[in-house]
Amino acid sequence: MKYNDIHAARFIRRVNRFVAEVEIGGAVERVHVKNTGRCAELLVPGYTVWLEKSGNPNRRTAFDLIGVEKPVAGGARYVNMDSMAPNRAAGEWLAAGGLGPLDNLRAEVTVGDSRFDFVAEQGGRPVAIEVKGCTLEDGGVAKFPDAPTLRGLKHVRGLARLAGEGWRCVLLVVIQMKGVDVFMPNRDARPAFGEALVEARERGVEILAMDCLARPGEVAIDQRVRVEMGTSE
Repeated sequence: MKYNDIHAARFIRRVNRFVAEVEIGGAVERVHVKNTGRCAELLVPGYTVWLEKSGNPNRRTAFDLIGVEKPVAGGARYVNMDSMAPNRAAGEWLAAGGLGPLDNLRAEVTVGDSRFDFVAEQGGRPVAIEVKGCTLEDGGVAKFPDAPTLRGLKHVRGLARLAGEGWRCVLLVVIQMKGVDVFMPNRDARPAFGEALVEARERGVEILAMDCLARPGEVAIDQRVRVEMGTSE
């Protein structure tokens, strides 16, 4: 997936979940933050951020904040932090055969009491795929979630239930950067999520973590990343 009309800026502060202040072209501008998560390790005063200019002249904010350059040893790591990017990138990846040939691939489908990101068929077997975007990285370890998530917990339990009914179920973690070695559930933020993930895998849910070729103007799912469950494995 690609972005249009992108611009670099300097991050100043986050006003609220949806709005931040940046310096661009020598002026302070309020921009829309396309991620309502905490992102405390990314939205740091002085960091270089990347914006996409909106094509809607009537919007209150002219730009969307879509990425940040996170300082690392020897330079900076670009992290896409657009919460809509993982599903868009996953849709392209799935359509291109990322999980093998899929028939009747559909987005945003309700099954039981849960709405899953993608549903399809494969060899006559129903498939459910839930996508989780991951922007939190610490020492080469990607972690999800970065805050408590009841919705994420419900999705994992829903996948486990469908796996028990014969579905192929995949939790696809889209790590919105390169340079990570392993993915782990963030037990510090949500211990119950980590436990639910272990139980889901035991019931047949595939936990698949993929990194991304992430640049200011584009993001695409790239390579598989090792998954570790942590202390409860």
